[in-house]
Amino acid sequence: MRGLRAGAGLSASGDSGSIAAVNDSPLDPVHLRDLARLRKVRDRIDREYAQPLDVEALARGAHMSAGHLSRQFRAAYGESPYSYLMTRRIERAMALLRAGGLSVTEVCFAVGCSSLGTFSTRFAELVGMPPSVYQRQQADATDGMPACVAKQVTRPIRNREA
Repeated sequence: MRGLRAGAGLSASGDSGSIAAVNDSPLDPVHLRDLARLRKVRDRIDREYAQPLDVEALARGAHMSAGHLSRQFRAAYGESPYSYLMTRRIERAMALLRAGGLSVTEVCFAVGCSSLGTFSTRFAELVGMPPSVYQRQQADATDGMPACVAKQVTRPIRNREA
């Protein structure tokens, strides 16, 4: 699990990484249960990225409050559930744009975004260019490349990862 920190939890003051973390032991049953729930949430996002998902729905499915899910997800994976969802959507949009055949608007709705403006803004933040420019420049960039390699070399890089 990428970015998972053993024993990561929130202190009574609400900050992560404090000496008095709630989940001191990575073998604590509550900690292990929460990690399993977080993995299920992440798997659901990966599977259902094109569906209308929100933090409340994800939290209900994991039997957690929305606030607890958001805090624990960020502690485990380094980003909020919404940010993770949008990254998955943008990754899929990149593949659809490279394949051609769909307009930017059609791609936006195909990956589960309901606002073309939000989609375009988030796409430009993650990829470094608007989706229409990406579509023109990358149409044949991965021709002849195995899909597993294409996925790796075209994955968006967030500013904090660069």
